[in-house]
Amino acid sequence: MIDAIYSHLPILLIVLPLVAAPCCVLVGNGRAAYLIALVVSFLTFACSIALLGEALDHDVIRYELGNWSPPYGIEYRVDIFSGFVMAFVSGIGAIVLVYAPLSVRDEIPASKHYLFYATYLLCMTGLLGMCVTGDLFNVFVFLEISSLSSYALISLGRTRRAPLAAFQYLILGSIGATFILIGIGLLYQMTGTLNMADIAARVPHEHGPRTVLVAFAFLTVGLCVKMAVFPLHTWLPNAYTYAPSVVTCFIAATATKVSVYAFVRIIFGIITPGFAFDVLPLDTELMLFSLVGIFIASTAAIYQDNVKRLLAYSSVAQIGYMLLGISMATPTGLSGGIVHMFNHALIKGGLFMVAGCFALRLGSVQLSDWKGAGRTMPFTALAWAIGGLALIGVPLTAGFISKWLLLTSAFETGRWPVAVLMLLSSLLAVVYVWRVVETLFFSEPSEAAANATEAPLRMLVPTYVLIGATLLFGVWTPYSAGIARQAAIALLGGTP
Repeated sequence: MIDAIYSHLPILLIVLPLVAAPCCVLVGNGRAAYLIALVVSFLTFACSIALLGEALDHDVIRYELGNWSPPYGIEYRVDIFSGFVMAFVSGIGAIVLVYAPLSVRDEIPASKHYLFYATYLLCMTGLLGMCVTGDLFNVFVFLEISSLSSYALISLGRTRRAPLAAFQYLILGSIGATFILIGIGLLYQMTGTLNMADIAARVPHEHGPRTVLVAFAFLTVGLCVKMAVFPLHTWLPNAYTYAPSVVTCFIAATATKVSVYAFVRIIFGIITPGFAFDVLPLDTELMLFSLVGIFIASTAAIYQDNVKRLLAYSSVAQIGYMLLGISMATPTGLSGGIVHMFNHALIKGGLFMVAGCFALRLGSVQLSDWKGAGRTMPFTALAWAIGGLALIGVPLTAGFISKWLLLTSAFETGRWPVAVLMLLSSLLAVVYVWRVVETLFFSEPSEAAANATEAPLRMLVPTYVLIGATLLFGVWTPYSAGIARQAAIALLGGTP
């Protein structure tokens, strides 16, 4: 029985949250829907960990839906890279649900609670599906499932700006999805298959028709919209700012990372690094946009008074670091980009949880209302300080590990100016993190802060799980940087 279940883990990873979502709607009760979502999210996390362990032991796991062999049928494919991403996406999804009830009760009308949990599970289904599938059109389908769910989740925010932010995301997300679909259609026209491994074997990389180049261009632009790469990031600040705190915690930690995963899969699995970086100057272009985005977004973060908007612009900058690692196309650089996906998910998920704790107790995420809150909410404020240090990249934190790998890769490839710019960009992170620390600890308490009490333990514990993980994976790296390096070597064509 256990062996039978184990052999079907790739499909269970998708079926569990997909079936649980309509069950939440059918029960029509917020508390029952929460229990269903919580149990299913932890079961999904367990499936992800089991699949990652299997991938580490046996390299690649293949699962044929309906026993139809690819390229005729859809194949689910789990390797070290996809297993790694699935593990932290499902893990953060489960932790956020532990954190969720009090914040959901405060920010979302009670009549919509069961709909929130159903939509949350659908979003998780889409994100995990993008990681597990080996079919390119299936990637698009799961991308749209996660995107449509995200639009609905964002629109649940308590201000009238939330539906507008969701609509803006819908417009730009639909444009990005259209570009992706056109790119997939062109590749299908060229190869007659949608299986990614089969496309890679059939697509003419050198001296081929211009259709391949056009398909790659459409896919790149579409995914850059979904990743919120500067200057295609304009949907992200409003979406993160006006969404309910729980929604921002989950989406900020996972959604853009899965889009980065899809981008890496297309470059290193279909287009190949030789074509992308040798025939085309994609490495130079990615590096340029990454560095410009890091500096502009970090500078914008410095001038924000809304803490969620500050963190949103910080996220745009951090996406730049991930793309910087991809553009270097070396084992060290690519592993730095991959591990930064994981580290940033922990850091930014934790910091948005801190913002949600302050929002619950102070009723605001405006920095001016947080003055002196470190005196009445010391544990919440300490969590911000630790997460901020990790975001800067201070030694003994997870953020230091990924930035160190990126700096090492820059030195190895002779890109000294890139290394210098990376160090300078970290100083900008110091400025916007310190603004919040100074407000919390060194300002006279505002009226709201003076009357506030510490955040509930039910919210602090999951917050410190993520914030504590940034310290753990800053000193113990076999299951972060170690796995990321194995994934990078495999993507570059080596043997992990």
